[in-house]
Amino acid sequence: MVASTQIIPASISMEEYLHTAYHPDCDFVDGVLEKRNGGEYEHSNLQAALGAWFFNRGREWGVRVLTEQRTRVGETRVRIADVCIIQRGGAIERVRVTPPLLCIEILSREDRITGTIRVLDDYLAMGVKNLWVFDPVDRVAMTYGAKGLKIAEGTRLEIAGTPIYLDCLSFLRCWIKPA
Repeated sequence: MVASTQIIPASISMEEYLHTAYHPDCDFVDGVLEKRNGGEYEHSNLQAALGAWFFNRGREWGVRVLTEQRTRVGETRVRIADVCIIQRGGAIERVRVTPPLLCIEILSREDRITGTIRVLDDYLAMGVKNLWVFDPVDRVAMTYGAKGLKIAEGTRLEIAGTPIYLDCLSFLRCWIKPA
């Protein structure tokens, strides 16, 4: 495989970012492209499992599942959640400007908690009320809100006032480490 090098300027406009394809895609923060970690087995495996879980229940729960959708979280910021859930029947947006019902971030080995919290704060400021974080290596599920990052209590994550849930024990079986 031939590697290609893409020269990225120190600062670009929102308009340029929105009309450029990056491989892999990057978050856009105040004119600067931020690399997103991912692509390793544990991350990819869990992202696929979560996507399938929500996709298979989408009609029943009245939702759609999106993976790696650009979401404009502010005037100068675009984030790309690993998985997000939106209401079925809502507007289909090329770049999301409507807060998703749920955003899920999956940690990679290179991720640092301070960077993850900055991303989650952007979603919170945008109006996303449900934020879940998964560490597939340590097999930990967390929630994030106004009171900060908390390890999920019990074996089930839920979105209040909806039928939407995730049985974390089922997902422990999906988080298979490579041989």
